[in-house]
Amino acid sequence: MAAARFVTDTSLELLARRLRMLGYDVASVPGARLDELFEAGRRDGRTVLTLSARRPKQFADVPALLVPRGDPAAALRALTAGHEPAGLPFSRCPRCNVALQRRTSFEAAGEVPGKVLRRSVALTYCPHCGKWYWEGSHVARLREWLERALGRPLAALGDDAAGGS
Repeated sequence: MAAARFVTDTSLELLARRLRMLGYDVASVPGARLDELFEAGRRDGRTVLTLSARRPKQFADVPALLVPRGDPAAALRALTAGHEPAGLPFSRCPRCNVALQRRTSFEAAGEVPGKVLRRSVALTYCPHCGKWYWEGSHVARLREWLERALGRPLAALGDDAAGGS
């Protein structure tokens, strides 16, 4: 199965961030009207994630998934059950969807707290937004929520994956 590529607007940004944390490629189009969202899906070859049951007729060829309201865990389970991620958990920037790059603590000097550098933890960097990520206590909480939502354990963090800062 090919890795899923989604697009959504800011109404589903929390879901988009959680999917990115699981390694899914989810682009966001801030402030997009429904027809603009479908146009982005067509242009970029992405499946539209939407809360709207309405579908513009001219976009009948664009794949779309109606996301249920009210239960973020159920929405996450439904999407992950039928679609493969593009990478490992915590391998994409939850803010801008770019694949994170592994970096050394030397490269992060002055950019992350000194206690993080002294622990010699794995660091990753988003080349698009400039944000640094590492596996801190917040990652354990995120991982716990995601595992509870999915009803299964996540893949272990590998050499090419990282947690958020």
